[in-house]
Formats: sequence, structure tokens, C-alpha cells
Amino acid sequence: MSSQRLESGLPFSSAHLAMRGVVCALPRTQIHNADLAARFGAEAVADVSKMIGVQSRRRAADGQTTADLCQAAAQTLLDDLGWERDSIDALIFISQTPDYVLPATACALHGRLGLHKACAAFDINLGCSAYAYGLWLAAKMLDGQAMCRILLLVGDTISKTVDETDRATALLFGDAGTATALEFDAAAAPAHFIVGSDGGGERHLMMAASACRPYAGDDARLAQRDPAKLYMDGGEIFNFTLKSIPPLVADLLRLAGRTSDQVDAFLFHQANTFMLKHIIKKAKLPPERAPINMDRYGNTSSASIPLLIADSLGAAAQGQTIAMFGFGVGYSWSAAVLGLQSLTVNRLIEV
Repeated sequence: MSSQRLESGLPFSSAHLAMRGVVCALPRTQIHNADLAARFGAEAVADVSKMIGVQSRRRAADGQTTADLCQAAAQTLLDDLGWERDSIDALIFISQTPDYVLPATACALHGRLGLHKACAAFDINLGCSAYAYGLWLAAKMLDGQAMCRILLLVGDTISKTVDETDRATALLFGDAGTATALEFDAAAAPAHFIVGSDGGGERHLMMAASACRPYAGDDARLAQRDPAKLYMDGGEIFNFTLKSIPPLVADLLRLAGRTSDQVDAFLFHQANTFMLKHIIKKAKLPPERAPINMDRYGNTSSASIPLLIADSLGAAAQGQTIAMFGFGVGYSWSAAVLGLQSLTVNRLIEV
């Protein structure tokens, strides 16, 4: 057992992680609240959107997958950076909507991107906590010898998993895929991470039936529902988040040796606007440095934090010190503080 455990999770610091670029790929199709009024009723749509804060969201086209979005983002990122394909040492794909159960979608993307065979490629199944988790893992892998460059691909097309008659999820989620270029840099400023899990949240945000484990029919909340579709117990998620994330903010700042005034932007997973405002208030953070963009994109699951970097920070991102917090399905959470001094590519594309 690590002697460094915190109440909020496992801490880790790295002195050589450099983020060179971020590209976020959005599907072209926009679904506005007015488009959903015929299905749910205008009053019901207005009531839900007032709580979650979503006015429109992007939806992947039929046949367009998370891997397609991440591939487009990665191709743009590599071209913009001028990185040769054979210079990539590892590809990490994090999603809960992969192309396949097998093979690993990372292997498929490795081939589609034309990467060298001397390159590690693997999937990770995480949702809302994915991005900082991926950065943490990449920081552990980059050693300046065997591993110098890593491509981190993170995204989801959660819209393909929702029950279109369930307004709690159909109105909330959007789709996006992202690519982040990471490189070993001995001169990089230290980055700090905290990761944690609580399997007690297993059944509060899930798809209860799969090809590997049939649904046991033992959860009254799923009565009259399709267990193969996404189910979310919003009350349980809200309580978990409000209890867990403000202490995580305090622990991360303490680990990094910083005050909130020494962080330029606080990037929270875009779960629910009402929830985010509570977290920001409870953590005593300045709202003007905690951007919210889910009014235009919805909850994009694993992609929401890199989408904030590309969309809300934009050209101003380079040189900033940012803190990020991912939390949700699992339960799982992750947090990071790092500098963007070497960020040279940061943009959105439409696919």
C-alpha cells in the first residue's frame, strides 16, 4: 500500500510531461432543443435544459464512430505539428464507445494512422475521468528512452447508447473525439495528478446488459427500460460529485503547492451546469476561471476536458497553468495540474 495515499485518491507528480498539441473533432450535425420538442414537448425540454444547461449538442452521423472522430483529430494534429508517423511510440485510446469489443480499437487506429510497428497501442475503458487518467498514464510511460512521444486519443459517441425516449440522457449527451500530442521534455514544469475509484457506484451509471454479462433483472430502477441502453441515476451521481470533488480540488492544489490564484483555468468535466455551479461555489473558485461550454456541446463524456482546452481556452491556452477534474461513471475520478508552455497546436475541427 502506498504511504502517499490521500483521502481523495492516489497522488503522483511528474517532471517531464510536455503537451504539444490538442485537436478536438466534432460531428457536423447539431441537435438543438427545438429539434427535440416534438418528442418530449417544449415545456419538458425547457424544464430539463434549465437544469442541465444544454441548448444544443453534436451528434455523430450513422456509421460515424468515436474512432473516426479521433482518427480525424489525430491526422490533423500530426500534420499541424509536423510529427512523422513513425516517431510515435505509443497510442492510447480511451473510450466507452469503441469500434469493437475485440480487437482493441487502438490497434485499428494504429493501422489507419499508418504508425510504425514499434509502437504500443491499447484501449482503456473509462468515461468522464478519462482525460486526466490518460495524461497520468502517459506521464508514467514517457521515459525519454523507449518512450518519447505518445498520442492520447480520447472521445465518445454516447448518443449511440441512449434510449431516445429517456429525456434525462437524450437531452444531455453530445459526441466528440480528441487527440493530444505528449512528449518527454526534461525541461517541462512538474505536473501533478490524483486518481481514484469507488466501485460502489457501479450501478448508478451503466449499461446493465452486454454480450458478456446478461442483465440479471435485479434492479427496480430499470423496470420498463431496455437494459442494453444507458441508465443514469442522476440523484446518486449528483450526491457523489458534490461530496467528492470539492475535497479533490483542495488536495490537488495542496499537492501542486499552489493557491487557486496561481491557476489560470479550472476545467471540470462538463456533467451538468447546475452541478458544476455548485462545485465551483463549494470549492470557492472564481467562476470566471472555470469555463462552462456544455450549453453548445452537451455532456461529451471523456472528451469534455480537451474540448474545453480547444474551445474555451483557444489561442490563449499557451503558457497557462490549468487544473482539470474528471469524475463520474464507475465511480472514477482524476485530477491534474500542468502547464501549457509548449502547446503549439490547439483547435477544433468538424468532421
